[in-house]
Amino acid sequence: MADSTFTFRVDEDLKAAFAAAAEADERTAAQLLRVLMRRHVARQQADDGHDAWFRQQVEAAVAQADEGTVDLVPHDDVATSWQRQRAGFERRGSGRTA
Repeated sequence: MADSTFTFRVDEDLKAAFAAAAEADERTAAQLLRVLMRRHVARQQADDGHDAWFRQQVEAAVAQADEGTVDLVPHDDVATSWQRQRAGFERRGSGRTA
């Protein structure tokens, strides 16, 4: 892959501090910027992959609900269950047992 130049403006104090930090790591500022850029791109690609997986999971769940192939739990039942669990957590947190 051919190299290209990336030019941008940065505060002089930040540039000096970054160059000093890079030197402390025995790297040039350009080397360190390339590392940071690669990490950011890799993280973004991983996030995109997770987003695609999550969307697929949601679409599959909606399709199952639409087909009627899963047992649906009424909202009120779920809310009541969570209220009971929360009350139990609050009792444990306060030291009460009843």
